[in-house]
Amino acid sequence: YPHPWLMPDFWRFPTVSMGIAPINAIYQARFMRYMENRELIPATPRHIWAFLGDGEMDEPESMGSITLAARERLDNLIFVINCNLQRLDGPVRGNGKVIQELEAAFRGAGWNVIKLIWGGDWDDLLARDTTGLLEKRMGEAVDGEYQTYITKDGAYIRKNFFGKYPELLDLVSHLSDDDLMRLRRGGHDPKKVYNAYRSAVESTGQPTVILAHTIKGYGLGEAGEGRNISHQQKKLNEQEIANFRSRFEIPIPEEAAHNAAFFRPPNDSPEMAYLHERRRLLGGYLPKRVVPPGVLEAPPLDYLKEPLEGTNGREVSSTMAMVRVLTLLMKHPDIGRRVVPIIPDEARTFGMESLFRQFGIYASQGQLYQPHDAEMFLYYKESRDGQILEEGITEAGSMASFTAAGLAYVNYRVEMIPFFIYYSMFGFQRIG
Repeated sequence: YPHPWLMPDFWRFPTVSMGIAPINAIYQARFMRYMENRELIPATPRHIWAFLGDGEMDEPESMGSITLAARERLDNLIFVINCNLQRLDGPVRGNGKVIQELEAAFRGAGWNVIKLIWGGDWDDLLARDTTGLLEKRMGEAVDGEYQTYITKDGAYIRKNFFGKYPELLDLVSHLSDDDLMRLRRGGHDPKKVYNAYRSAVESTGQPTVILAHTIKGYGLGEAGEGRNISHQQKKLNEQEIANFRSRFEIPIPEEAAHNAAFFRPPNDSPEMAYLHERRRLLGGYLPKRVVPPGVLEAPPLDYLKEPLEGTNGREVSSTMAMVRVLTLLMKHPDIGRRVVPIIPDEARTFGMESLFRQFGIYASQGQLYQPHDAEMFLYYKESRDGQILEEGITEAGSMASFTAAGLAYVNYRVEMIPFFIYYSMFGFQRIG
């Protein structure tokens, strides 16, 4: 699993198990805006990309915070969901259509949705389909059927997919069975993938999700294409490698294919020149996690002299003492701006409402209303440069903010000091 503890010079964003990456990506993108709006970093054109699976979207954390991304207008966030329609044991939605389900959820939440379903091989057929029957057939076939088509030959596809309507058989009469097998899904068409990515990067005002229709094990044939094989299936035999070479017209000799040799264009070819130039502009041949030297200095203990001296016999709760220490740290001239209080809706329980007015609650659009307690000294103050992350009732989201703030030293070269303060009964149930 990707985690800096395992490969400290490579991984930047720890995502570990399924479902953690989507929610972490959302809060990473929001924390980037938090840093910009508080002028801790300049505005940046960077994007947070999350590459996910359609089966993974069943995890509660995967979809639970997608409305936050839309409310915050996080156009620096891009989800790419690989919709190969299957999990390890079977289809994700055998009797339904997971792409349409995801489209409805994300579009309803306010995301920009880009559907990358059919490759360019289908364009001519769709243009010639004056009856609309091809699009209808595409829409009525369920995901379990599409998985079956992948594992069968062209004759089966002709009979069972196109054969439902005689007009569709006429539409593909000029194509051989091999041609029908080579009709690509959108996620395997480089030009369409490029255009989807470009549209996503150029979109503004809302987050983007790309729903890419793909085939699990694409190109492996009987070795694993579209089949429910276990994770232990890792090697191809010589015949399977030869078939792979032929299918994708890889220009290497048969003997080299049997040895699983890679194809490498000549060093003076335009392809190699392009690849080297791209890697130069991207900063190297492999991503690299560079940890800058620390620059923050902890204040001397004298700065906390008051709370360290105790309460002179007065009874004070541990919560009140903690709030006092946190307040002093937030007021410190050097490290104060780096402190990030993260609270899942229990600030008043902890006696932290005094921080609302002093430091403000972060709100990317500012405060568009007058709070009901505006006449009070300690009113609920939201501001675009607010310091407090008032997360609402979401321990998982608060933990994602904690992770984003804790990694700011390597992702933004700015050391932040997050405090995740949660009510024990709720916090321990979810993240403790």
